[in-house]
This record gives sequence, C-alpha cells and structure tokens, in this order.
Amino acid sequence: MDGFIINSDIHPHNTRSNTNLHPSLARLTKYQKRAYFSGIKIYNCLPIRIKQLSGDANKFKLALKKFLLAGSFYSIEEFLEWTTLNELHAMHL
Repeated sequence: MDGFIINSDIHPHNTRSNTNLHPSLARLTKYQKRAYFSGIKIYNCLPIRIKQLSGDANKFKLALKKFLLAGSFYSIEEFLEWTTLNELHAMHL
C-alpha cells in the first residue's frame, strides 16, 4: 500500500470511495492495460470488508482467496460485472 495514493489523501471529504486507491490519469489504452492501473481498478471493486484487511498482508490474502473461490470468477470482466451488479442489487434493498 506504500506505493499507492488513497482518495482520502487527495481530498478531505468523507465519501463512499474515500478508502479506494486513486488511479492516475491515463489516456492511453496501453497504460490502462498495465498491471499497476488494472490492479487499482480491481482493488477498488473488492468488498469493503476485504479492503479493510489490507494493512495485514496475511489476513488480506486469506480473505481475498476465500472471496475469489466463492465467486468462481473466470475472467476479470466477469469479476467487474459481478461487482457492478452486486452494487446495483444492494442499492435496491
């Protein structure tokens, strides 16, 4: 987490995404497909309960592994689609 900027470091407002990693501005598709940029995008889509464990690498890895095995995602696109649908479902409850 040392090499990343968190949204709360950018602005002081208490928003829903203040614990998300702040992605750098990237206009080129080549840069957006790199592991650094994609990793930020994937991390930001994780459930909050998993992101809260990011201070302890072992607990984070274990929770992430359980989450991914339970979800059985076959691609990154499927994971991103699932998180979007999950957020929409949660808003309607």
